Amino acid sequence: MGEAQELQLHIMDQLSPVEEAKEANSTENANVSHQSTIPWLRKYKWWLQMAIYSFFVLSGQSAATLLGRLYYDKGGNSKWMATLVQTAGFPVLIPFLCIAPNENRNTRDNHPKPPSAKVLASLYTFLGIFLAAVCMLYSIGLMYLPVSTYSLICASQLGFNAAFSFFLNSQKLTPFIVNSLVLLTISSTLLVFQPDDSASSNIPKGKYAIGFICTVGASAGYALILSVTQLSYRRILKSGTFRVVLDLIIYQSLVATGVILVGLFASGEWKSLHREMEEFGLGKVSYVMNLVWTALSWQVFSIGATKLIFELSSLFCNVISTLGLPIVPVLAVFFFHDKMNGVKVVAMLLAIWGFVSYIYQHYLDDLKSKADSGNVNGVPKLPSPEEAEH
Repeated sequence: MGEAQELQLHIMDQLSPVEEAKEANSTENANVSHQSTIPWLRKYKWWLQMAIYSFFVLSGQSAATLLGRLYYDKGGNSKWMATLVQTAGFPVLIPFLCIAPNENRNTRDNHPKPPSAKVLASLYTFLGIFLAAVCMLYSIGLMYLPVSTYSLICASQLGFNAAFSFFLNSQKLTPFIVNSLVLLTISSTLLVFQPDDSASSNIPKGKYAIGFICTVGASAGYALILSVTQLSYRRILKSGTFRVVLDLIIYQSLVATGVILVGLFASGEWKSLHREMEEFGLGKVSYVMNLVWTALSWQVFSIGATKLIFELSSLFCNVISTLGLPIVPVLAVFFFHDKMNGVKVVAMLLAIWGFVSYIYQHYLDDLKSKADSGNVNGVPKLPSPEEAEH
């Protein structure tokens, strides 16, 4: 019996390392499997967020533009009121600001010191005043132009954004980017040479020219705001949390709304608002609802645009905005009976071609980024500030 027990113990001693190795391998395989699952979930979540923000930009922009055109078509005449609704919807974001968690910057090595209140106040004031001016230019352009023409001219915003980003955010002008800029510029310039729209809309040629100039100026101004916003994220705010985004939208909208209200009362247009509501073609309730939903649509657009600027770049945000280019003219044909003549069709095709050219450059940059650095935890590696603008 003693020899049998010793033999059994010897066999068990020999098998123990093998079993331990099997258990270790099993545990290691489980860990690897778990770790390989997490990156896919994070990647899926990241792309889902980008899709949601892009939807906010497209839906908010399209709805706000169509409602703004409806305001003018049914009897609205106040440029200051049309401007006010572009920024005055920010109070709906305040409840979200109250529940948004505060970021503890001191726990983050790359953000050891938050910006001072003076710096933030200066930033919000500058962006707010500039935003008010840009919104006024947009209102004048939408007042004097058919909605399809207006939306197509806004495509020039992408070109302006790339130009400003070249100086502010180290934009690299690759051949595909230059091709995109040229096509979008030609697309908007073609619309100057179409006489039918101004005649069919009973708009004098002088006012049509003013509307065109104001829309181009607004596109350039807003492109500058987007580039400055990206620069502010990188140099001043250094964070893109939900609370930081809400702070930026709310405070700059607060400043812009104050400036616009001063203009509304100083111009005396506030005296005619009651009569305007009484004479609105769809009734008083529709007048109020038009203004309310326009304001809400612009805030939806602002949330999506601001998050896309931080997560990717101002140029990518502009590309998504340009992606909605065909949406408004097509919807305008059904809702406002705008004419889609040959010049507009060519302009639209050139704008879409310019958009595809940019997307292809983004695709090439993404391939290069993956080849050089790979993915970090399965989430697409964001390009450096110098590469982000592609």
